[in-house]
This record gives sequence, structure tokens and C-alpha cells, in this order.
Amino acid sequence: MMSATTAAVPFWRAAGMTYVGYSNICASLVRGCLKEPFKSEAASREVINFSVAKWTDGNQEKPTIRKDSD
Repeated sequence: MMSATTAAVPFWRAAGMTYVGYSNICASLVRGCLKEPFKSEAASREVINFSVAKWTDGNQEKPTIRKDSD
């Protein structure tokens, strides 16, 4: 029998995953089930770009644009 505290833990957390990791797996599975042309459209939106800026002595350096695969 499960205790009240373990019952409240989401299964992705109990499996040692983060929500972002769980969400990425689910999204990948959904994209894989799509038919064309929706599958190729979804694949083109799969790449994520983000900006990274370092701070040195309280000043922000020039940000760099990165992809999730970098």
C-alpha cells in the first residue's frame, strides 16, 4: 500500500526524471505519430534557440545565441 506522500509524487518524478525531460519525451512521441505534412512541420519547430549571457564583475557580457544541440 502506498503512503500519502508517495501517492502525491508524479510518476515522472518517481522515475527520477524532470518535468522538462518527461515533456520532451511526450512531445517526441506525439510528433512521431503525426502524418505528413504535419510531421515535417512539427519537426521544423523542434529546434530551440536560446541566448546565453555571462556576467563578470556585475556587468553582462555580449550574449551568444545557441541551439539546444550545442
